[in-house]
Formats: sequence, structure tokens, C-alpha cells
Amino acid sequence: MAHLSPLPTDTTPELAEDFAIFEQILGFVPNSLLTMQRKPEFVKGFGVLTKAVMSSDSEVDLGFKRLIAHFCSRAAGCQYCEAHSLIAAEIHGVSHEKVQAIWEYKTSDLYTDAERVALDYALAAGSVPNGVTAEIMEEMKKYWSENQIVEILGAVCLYGFLNRWNDSMATDLEDSPKAMGEEVLSSGGWTGGKHV
Repeated sequence: MAHLSPLPTDTTPELAEDFAIFEQILGFVPNSLLTMQRKPEFVKGFGVLTKAVMSSDSEVDLGFKRLIAHFCSRAAGCQYCEAHSLIAAEIHGVSHEKVQAIWEYKTSDLYTDAERVALDYALAAGSVPNGVTAEIMEEMKKYWSENQIVEILGAVCLYGFLNRWNDSMATDLEDSPKAMGEEVLSSGGWTGGKHV
């Protein structure tokens, strides 16, 4: 059960445009933002950062950025964001088959070597203490440009904020990400609850 209840979307009318950003990303306004709206400027600021990190002129595929988000969230233990990121990945073009193979990313033909390296990087960057080493960066540079590495780390950091927010608030998971988690993630120990 959430530590603070989400407020209705119409509680803060001036956030309608900001909430619309997340309806496009996820198909709904997440409970995290409905809780956050107690401080409207937080939602506005987070919306600006989200638009910058997940920009349509990205040099990294937008669906893949959501897989990056999944892996850094997995490292942080935020089950809320683990499920949300997979919903967003599919909305942004990642096939359901590839999402279902998320636990086998190291061996599945659905993932490229470049993707495997970036997902390993996301796990390392999302860990506490941070696990990014010189060796991991050298592997990243074999496959990704400096601009792309900045974008990938931007996605990790964006979700780092969400991981802290949602795990600290014990944000309740909405129906569609909960169903995704149960289908794809439960075999790996995911329960949809607060990380402990």
C-alpha cells in the first residue's frame, strides 16, 4: 500500500499538458506523478527532463531507452519502474517477443551485442555503489558514440529519480504494468511490491 495516495488527475488543472506527456509515453498518467502533483513544479520539472531525455530526435532508439530504464530499475530494485519501463518499451516499438526475452538478453538472438553491452552498462550505472568501470566504458565505446552514451546515461539517471521516488513512496502499481510484470517478470522473482 502506498505511503501517500495518488490525487485525481483534475486536482491540479495546470498540469494537464504535463500529464499528457506521460499519457503518450505510457497510455495513462502514472500514480507516481499523481502523488508528486502535491508539488506541481516537481511534475513540470520532471516533464521537461523527460522530454529532453526521451526526445524524438534521439540518436538511441526510444524503445531501447525504455529497456535501459528497465535494467537500471532492476539494479535499483524498483519493481514499479521495472514494469512501467517494459510497457513503455512496447509502446515505443520494442516487440512483445523481445520484451518476453528480457531475462535472456545475454543469449537471445533478439538482442544485439551493442544492446547487451548497453544493458550491462545500465545495470552497473543503476547499482549502488555504482558499478561502471573503465572496462565497461571501453566496451560501450566499441558500439556507441559519445552522444549515444550520454543519452543512455540520461535514461539511467531519469529512472534513478523515479526509482528513488517510487520505492520510497511504495507507489501502487497500475493494472497494465502489473499485468506486464506478472507475465514477463514474475519468473525472475518480481512480485510487484516494494523492494525490501
